[in-house]
Amino acid sequence: MPLQITVSTHPLAAHLVTHLRDARTAPAPFRNLSDLLTVILALDATRDLATRTEPVNTPLETMDGTYLASGIVVVPILRAGLGMLQPILNLFPDVSVGYIGLARDHTTAVASTYYEKLPNLREKNRPVLLVDPMLATGGSACQAIDAIKKAGGTDIRLVCVVAAPEGVAVVNAAHPDVPIYAAALDRELSDVKYILPGLGDYGDRLFGTL
Repeated sequence: MPLQITVSTHPLAAHLVTHLRDARTAPAPFRNLSDLLTVILALDATRDLATRTEPVNTPLETMDGTYLASGIVVVPILRAGLGMLQPILNLFPDVSVGYIGLARDHTTAVASTYYEKLPNLREKNRPVLLVDPMLATGGSACQAIDAIKKAGGTDIRLVCVVAAPEGVAVVNAAHPDVPIYAAALDRELSDVKYILPGLGDYGDRLFGTL
């Protein structure tokens, strides 16, 4: 079955990903590039947000203006997902934030939950952007999606920078109702479950902890 993923076609997205891949890119420019790319991906993932119409007074006349009908929820997977949070907060006028902390065992590649704090998702059917820069095995993403669904989330969109085919297939199989948005679909996972060609450890490069 073909992989279900939306890869950004914007030329700027490809340009930004290339600079993120470059091993010479230092943490400060890496963070700036990540911010810019997150804006593109967030816009791709929210093109279908509901809107409402209300009159607005311009300096010249009254017209029907378009407003977002509701806010959104953004949930970064700690810690690398934090690098995608602020651009989304800057972009949207009404955002609630949840956090899911998952630590991956580098030997088994299996993640365990060490922190979870989510807003009440049952009161309003708000779109949830689950953000994690790297979709590798898909295990962490599926665990996070499970947690969001358990908390009442029904409209979930997974937003990542780089995805491996193996991870996309896992998420597609476990959560076919969750669309995936990425800037790049890479070749494969290495023997130790790192994305190839990838860009290294996103969190380390983002926060300068190499």
